[in-house]
Amino acid sequence: MTETDNIVVETAEKIFADLADARTINADKAETWKAPLWQALSESGLPLSWVPDEFGGSGASLAEGFGVLNAAGRAGLAVPLAETMLAGWLLAQGKILAPEGAMTIAPAHPKDRITLDADGRLSGRARGVPFAQAAQHIAVLAQSAAGATIALVQAPACRIDRGLGVGGDASDVVTFDKVTPIATASAPEGLDQTSLMLMGAVARSLQIAGALETLLDRSVTYANERVAFEKKIGKFQAVQHNLAKLAGETSAALAAATSAADAISSAEAFDDAVLLEAAAAKIRCAEAAEKGAAIAHQVHGAIGFTAEHVLHRFSLRALAWRDDFGNESHWAVELGRMVAKRGADDLWPLVASR
Repeated sequence: MTETDNIVVETAEKIFADLADARTINADKAETWKAPLWQALSESGLPLSWVPDEFGGSGASLAEGFGVLNAAGRAGLAVPLAETMLAGWLLAQGKILAPEGAMTIAPAHPKDRITLDADGRLSGRARGVPFAQAAQHIAVLAQSAAGATIALVQAPACRIDRGLGVGGDASDVVTFDKVTPIATASAPEGLDQTSLMLMGAVARSLQIAGALETLLDRSVTYANERVAFEKKIGKFQAVQHNLAKLAGETSAALAAATSAADAISSAEAFDDAVLLEAAAAKIRCAEAAEKGAAIAHQVHGAIGFTAEHVLHRFSLRALAWRDDFGNESHWAVELGRMVAKRGADDLWPLVASR
């Protein structure tokens, strides 16, 4: 990470520390924390990190933006920062001016399809679209007779059926019923729905890894404070063993996610190497989220399962992020298809080159 990357991430971390403290948010049932947090993020240019200056953004690099997403995961952030960043990135690929305000992106599921007809209207249904009900605009990757098309749509023009994810955040169904977009542009060569899913998968992998870092930190701290049978529970061998497993899962997730982020940041196209890295990261991070959340709650005992405790803000979001932009089963199948297509002789050179 370069010095510039550090400055961007440090800016994000300071905003999260000042305005997104987990205990404060957990106690704020009226959600008055959201407006000041989003205002601070917007003023810093973080939501449009991946949008060049000429299209209304701050022009940060992919590496800088990925660092912000990892920090957002550590904060268990419950606002559409990642979604707005991804939407801005997609719009920038079509050289479409990014609007102000919260955005989300569609589709968010590999098997959903949105089409653009000859009259320039969008049709289709996108499931599990994060924060659609809170978004002002939706960046869409649609299929048309001319190929992949990037479109910007006003969210109120769509029918949005509200849904709730495991982590407590909006996971909505968006229906496009002959919706006329604000702007459209042909997607550049090589950008298709798989590319979009890979970007989203890496974003979620980094967020999962960040959430696991916080789960580990909180679990170690609690184990060194909680006393049972006249000694701290961190002194018990079984607890130490569980914490070591949690540390291993966290390290594995972080390594996989950052490696995939580096691969996309340095790649010129979404080739097989990027697919290998991104798919492997999503698979490994999803596995780590399942194991890590279980261990963290075991260490905290009954207190960790209560709504008053902040642990669920990280564990449940890590579990929810597994399903966005393709779950581990989907990416395992895609990896298998890639290996079968390339042939066994090409597998090891590809893996060894990473």
